[in-house]
Amino acid sequence: MLLMLSEYLSQHYSGFSVFQYLTLRTILGVMTALGIALLVGPTMIRHLTFRQIGQVVRNDGPESHFEKSGTPTMGGTLILVAIAVSTLLWADLANRYVWIVLLVTMSFGLIGFVDDYIKLVKQDPKGLLSRYKYFWQSVVGTLAAILLYYTAVVPAETELIVPFFKDIVIPLGAWYMLLAYFVIVGSSNAVNLTDGLDGLAIMPTVMVAAALAIFAYAAGHFEFARYLQIPHIPGAGELTVFCAAMVGAGLGFLWFNTYPAQVFMGDVGALALGAALGCVAVMVRQELVLLIMGGVFVIETLSVMIQVASYKMRGKRVFLMAPIHHHYELKGWPEPRIIVRFWIITVFLVLVGLATLKLR
Repeated sequence: MLLMLSEYLSQHYSGFSVFQYLTLRTILGVMTALGIALLVGPTMIRHLTFRQIGQVVRNDGPESHFEKSGTPTMGGTLILVAIAVSTLLWADLANRYVWIVLLVTMSFGLIGFVDDYIKLVKQDPKGLLSRYKYFWQSVVGTLAAILLYYTAVVPAETELIVPFFKDIVIPLGAWYMLLAYFVIVGSSNAVNLTDGLDGLAIMPTVMVAAALAIFAYAAGHFEFARYLQIPHIPGAGELTVFCAAMVGAGLGFLWFNTYPAQVFMGDVGALALGAALGCVAVMVRQELVLLIMGGVFVIETLSVMIQVASYKMRGKRVFLMAPIHHHYELKGWPEPRIIVRFWIITVFLVLVGLATLKLR
């Protein structure tokens, strides 16, 4: 929006042309989303508290969580507002990638909002039934995959890039849609499973989003893409602004979500942020790198799958409780220790992911 305005004003005063620079708009995207989150956060927390929209703690969960009962949740709405406003202000609204990732993010946020609303306002602990939740996730993920496939301009947009191997490029053809669907929906649910401790999910999300911003910028810049030997995706650079908005909104939310949390993001935030990461990774052709950088999300998801499979097949549990962060809680680890150590693991994995830009 402001990009269009600056283009018009630059015809009368050349100084406004500075807003054409993607790097500046990326910085402004972070600052805008962060500012919105910090300014709106206290008001939203008071509103959620007044409406008594508080966290419901499972009876079979760790005892340390009982004191969190009643903590305001659905704070993910704050993140989505900050991301949307910042992106609409600073991104190029003529860019198809910007609109697709925004629609995916907000649609998954709406699914999470309905789930939270049923659980917290309607007082139905089951929330949105799993089959309905997965159905609507599948609808949005499938539509996004189809749209990306049929609007692809260059072959690189539908090829699978293998990290660390510059000569291995797999043309996917129509299979691209299946991969995109699984990445978007899988990433959404993985982040949702990780969101169980104060700040546990949001900081890894911020770090992965920041790394994806670098990939988006490089993929959208012909010379950088050629130098790094990664596919050049025309228009992907604008996703840098969106990722920057995620970083700013996430840091702003962390201000209130850090231990001990004043607010939780709820499904409205977790499902949306996970889908956003998956969607951006698909657009910049870094699905496998996302698997590396989001290793914490992957481990959390695998722990649940292993636990369920083991219990059904052997009648025994592998972990004291799943997802795995609860396992460490029940082993006696203080919550801040678990959170910070998972953050440190994410820092390492993100650096490994970024190393794939050169180690090819």
